[in-house]
Amino acid sequence: MDKVFTSGNHCIAEAAIRAGCRCYFGYPITPQNELGEYMAANMRKVGGVFLQSESETAAINMVIGAASVGTRVLTSSSSPGVSLKQEGLSFLSGFEFPAVVVNMMRGGPGLGNIAPAQGDYFQATRGGGHGDYRTPVLAPASVQELADLTVKAFDLADKYRTPILLLGDGMMGQMKEPVVFPEPITGLPEKPWALKGRGDGASRYHASLILDSLEMERHNWKLVRKYREMAEKETLYELYMMEDADFVVVAYGTTARIAKGAIKRARKDGLKVGMVRPITLFPFPDKILQKVARQVKHFLVFEMSTGQMVEDVKMALDGLQTELSFHGRPGGVIPTPIEFSRVIHRYYRRMQK
Repeated sequence: MDKVFTSGNHCIAEAAIRAGCRCYFGYPITPQNELGEYMAANMRKVGGVFLQSESETAAINMVIGAASVGTRVLTSSSSPGVSLKQEGLSFLSGFEFPAVVVNMMRGGPGLGNIAPAQGDYFQATRGGGHGDYRTPVLAPASVQELADLTVKAFDLADKYRTPILLLGDGMMGQMKEPVVFPEPITGLPEKPWALKGRGDGASRYHASLILDSLEMERHNWKLVRKYREMAEKETLYELYMMEDADFVVVAYGTTARIAKGAIKRARKDGLKVGMVRPITLFPFPDKILQKVARQVKHFLVFEMSTGQMVEDVKMALDGLQTELSFHGRPGGVIPTPIEFSRVIHRYYRRMQK
């Protein structure tokens, strides 16, 4: 297959179209506008629908409508825009409708700025909206992974009948890299649960308002079982230079790319440093961290935030004899491999004392 040199935002859009996405609803916000721009130019070519809504709230409710009839549907935004979509995400989860939502994170809170950040981790991995639900989260670290995980997001959404969040950042959306796109799909399985109107073959009504408390409880536990199944079958991670590591970095997305450069520098200096990179942020790959902790006792979390994923790492390592440190740069500041390598050296020296 030929490689295409493209940006992260355009990459997601093209991959979504190839994955069978036929509806896109969104509202402009930097730094993900190129995604909607690409959809505006190309959805009609495949018989799809592009609509720029009047707001982020309107966009996510349009997603609910398209998802209800079984259409593969996408919306995208950035941090404050995704905040406005949270009620709709709760409804999608309650209805058990599949959809893919892209968040290209930027600095915050509030309107913040348009620089890359990772401050939306809590919002992404804890559900973000009201009620007992969770949103599965995929965190790519390259433009190629943006393509691959976009396709996977649509497949997982359909398989588990749930919204899937693709979590990137402004740097990832804007940068360009060579990508090999998958071949376009030729057909999708029938969705017997999809709404088909009245008459013969019509599907049942999907309720979101469940007034009976016991029925609502049963529905909540049903969602929990689904998330547990995903944790068993769909958890993804990368191990980097872990064969002989005695010191482990934990990082995701853009920060993990920067960390790789820092680890290479540390390795040249004789430090046995490796990395565990979570690719699914929910379900979180806690089992691999627990396995690594049998041999390695020193962990260092890197994030472009004040420390949000570090809480999941702490829970994964709870009760184990480990030492956990953290280094973060919030607000849109992009750290360098040199900065990270200095931090690694500092904590590594402490470990040896």
